[in-house]
Amino acid sequence: MIIEPKIRGFICTTAHPVGCATNVQRQIDHVVVKGEIPSARRRVLVLGCSTGYGLASRIVTTFGSGADTIGVSFEKPPAENKTASAGWYNNRAFEQRAKAAGRLALTIEGDAFSDAIKAETIEAIRQNLGQIDLIVYSLASPVRTDPATGETYRSAIKPFGAAVAAKTLNTATGEVSEVVIEPATDEEAAATVKVMGGEDWQLWISALADAGVLADGFTTLNYTYLGSELTWPIYHKGTLGVAKADLDRAAGEIRSRFGDTSAYVVALKAVVTQASSAIPVVPLYGTLLLKVMAEMGLNEGTIEQIDRLFRTKLADPVIDEAHRLRVDDWELSPTVQAEMVRRWPLLSTETLPELADLKTYRAEFLKLFGFGLGGVDYSADVDPREV
Repeated sequence: MIIEPKIRGFICTTAHPVGCATNVQRQIDHVVVKGEIPSARRRVLVLGCSTGYGLASRIVTTFGSGADTIGVSFEKPPAENKTASAGWYNNRAFEQRAKAAGRLALTIEGDAFSDAIKAETIEAIRQNLGQIDLIVYSLASPVRTDPATGETYRSAIKPFGAAVAAKTLNTATGEVSEVVIEPATDEEAAATVKVMGGEDWQLWISALADAGVLADGFTTLNYTYLGSELTWPIYHKGTLGVAKADLDRAAGEIRSRFGDTSAYVVALKAVVTQASSAIPVVPLYGTLLLKVMAEMGLNEGTIEQIDRLFRTKLADPVIDEAHRLRVDDWELSPTVQAEMVRRWPLLSTETLPELADLKTYRAEFLKLFGFGLGGVDYSADVDPREV
């Protein structure tokens, strides 16, 4: 079949196997060209390994430090006339290239929140790696079923206290408008913490420890986004902010049990993802950030961020007052944010082309699904079941 992007709202319902493989290879090339990253963390578990920062972490540890990896993700397989999810293609492209480089690359696909997948992963570690030196937690899901109770929780990205009016962007039409977001209920806030907080992270670490598959001196990382004051009304000061604070709580409890260097929350910069495209205000902020950071020569995508994390930040950890590692330092630098704040009130449908970069935002979004990459023949007839 000839595969084209089909976008519905903020979701792309198709993915291109050749494009996804090309995107994976480009990220590998970025790491290889920059050279070796000396590290003793060579037995790695990545939870949420198929896209974005999780995939980048698997690539950087494998092709930068020579690590063997086990990844966990929830993906949709292909059918004869239907494409798989982009993550399904990414996983297989990564596995092929890692194995060609002589590294173990095993992927477990299923609900990482479930006890069954935890048990399957532990057994895979025992059989293939023995123990794990590094656990990267990079799960992004709007829904979680508590394995202890069977109750399903759904996150709600809303402010607290009162409704918030803010600018937002329709990335399909390029229209800038104002949206009013109603405040969250206590139940919605609690559910958001259950989905996006630190509970499942702790469950994973406890399960791995109880099974004896955590190496002495292991490290675990949990990726988060804090954002700037421009997004705080519905992000940092809303339900998401409470969930992010729960990550700090969980990290502290892991450190209390396993030591001061065992757990870090890692704050990363805003990048184009399918998840972030669904959050009001964030796409508009993202298009502006792309323009400002590019003009200043500071722009980074996921692979650049994670490469910098492992190449510099983890080599000699410097933590903030909440014991976090900060790789959002360039985005939140006074110079970048001063320009962001200056341009923000000037943004409108008419000024967007001059002040922000919607074209690049759209291109980066399509690349997540394997579209718009140079060197790929998108007119070719391909089998969606093959990578």
